[in-house]
Amino acid sequence: MAVDAQTVEKLAELARIAISEETIDEVSTRLGDVLQLVDQLQAVNTDGVEPMAHPLDEVQVLRKDEVTEPNRREEFLALAPQTEAGLYLVPKVID
Repeated sequence: MAVDAQTVEKLAELARIAISEETIDEVSTRLGDVLQLVDQLQAVNTDGVEPMAHPLDEVQVLRKDEVTEPNRREEFLALAPQTEAGLYLVPKVID
């Protein structure tokens, strides 16, 4: 499907983007290519294909949720200039 310069200008206005006069031809060619791809996708016969809720529904394998790092909280807190009750104290920046 061919996209003319007038359509590109209208789309740019609706999308609130600036497209220079020099790039209108390139943008119209690219939009035409995208629309041609959409036409190809729509031409595919999908009868008998069940829609998926998510493409990874059945194949995603998650690792076990195991602790792999030691708890070094006290070491890190010891490096801070000020702490209180296990929290870092920082200077007030907003009045």
